Amino acid sequence: MAEIIRMPRLSDTMEEGNIVGWQKKVGDAVEPGDILAEVETDKATMELESFNEGVLLHIGVQEGPVPVEGVIAIIGNKGENIDELLKEIESGSNSAPAPAVEEEKTEEAPAAQKASPTQNKTQAAPAPQSQAASNGTSSDGRIKASPLAKKMANDSGLDISRISGTGENGRIVKQDIENAIANGGTGQSAPAAMPMMAPLTNADIYGDKPVSQMRKVIAKRLGESKFSAPHFYLTVAINMDTAIAARKAINEDAEVRISFNDMVVKACAAALRKHPMINASWFGDKITYHQDINIGVAVAVEEGLLVPVVRNADLKSLTMIKTEIMEMAGRAKDRKLSPDEMSGNTFTISNLGMFDIEEFTAIINPPDACILAVGTIVAKPIVKDGEIVVGNMMKVTLSCDHRVVDGAKGAAYLQTLKAYLENPVKILA
Repeated sequence: MAEIIRMPRLSDTMEEGNIVGWQKKVGDAVEPGDILAEVETDKATMELESFNEGVLLHIGVQEGPVPVEGVIAIIGNKGENIDELLKEIESGSNSAPAPAVEEEKTEEAPAAQKASPTQNKTQAAPAPQSQAASNGTSSDGRIKASPLAKKMANDSGLDISRISGTGENGRIVKQDIENAIANGGTGQSAPAAMPMMAPLTNADIYGDKPVSQMRKVIAKRLGESKFSAPHFYLTVAINMDTAIAARKAINEDAEVRISFNDMVVKACAAALRKHPMINASWFGDKITYHQDINIGVAVAVEEGLLVPVVRNADLKSLTMIKTEIMEMAGRAKDRKLSPDEMSGNTFTISNLGMFDIEEFTAIINPPDACILAVGTIVAKPIVKDGEIVVGNMMKVTLSCDHRVVDGAKGAAYLQTLKAYLENPVKILA
């Protein structure tokens, strides 16, 4: 009996998934555990696994967004009649979007194709005959490439629009990028010498671009946070002289070299244990004060921000924190983090010190009550023991949700954080 395959909820904040490519085509046999398609969520690009056995009879959306619980495919027995299911889908009784139907045999007259651009977009492309198909570009100008291929091209400085795809329907895959690197920038033979001209720019960065799932969620969640949570901000300058000396001593002959950010994570966690009212979340009709201290660490990726979570950070050593953040940050840049690794944070840190930003304010990452914005360490004149000396100062700004945290509580937390970073041995007490 034919089964409808729906878009699953792959993360707690996911409202729709963006299908970026199918690993199976209509008519292919499918077994449990087979990968059907790649789906881009708000947090990662994930493989959609089949739990059904049979034949792929119908693909609802070849590429593009599908709401959670929307119909994306039908799996059943070979030759099974699915007309009734398709009618239910088209009528909306199955909560499906209204994409075109892709079946094993579909032929449209040219006039009908012109009258139905959506159908043309969602149907599988014909064998590569045109330049658009051979270089992995769809009829609407979108580059068809796997997430790994896009990342490899970006890391290598290649213009992916000039690379020929050898995957299904002209899709650009890993091998095409490797061939392009080997052949000097294209997926075919080495390019012919070009006449002297103005330097080429990457046209991929200009013009209108569809909003990715990640950017949609960032816009929605942070927009709601900024305009619904009454933010206020507290800034303090911290003398990092002792922290610099402590880090230098820790890193001598160490297999894992810790960073200042690791020290900030540890100090924030220790300070939260002293001030549990800060380690809280707003849920509208209740405030939850968390026993576990789970620190979210904002990581910049190509399309926005991901926030991997260091769980029970107050119970972990600096070396453990460093190793965990480094490993998760690497996978975050490849969009390979699982939803569990990006959920459950009770406090968030955003550090722009590596970009020489001295001071900034961050928008609270809901449902957290606070987020700490960390600036760079700057050598500047300070007064110490009645004399002007050079001090290494770092500014941090705590953004607080006034519905949960009052000014005095936020200020007391920053006092404790400042004390820990100015004398890191206190973190161990």
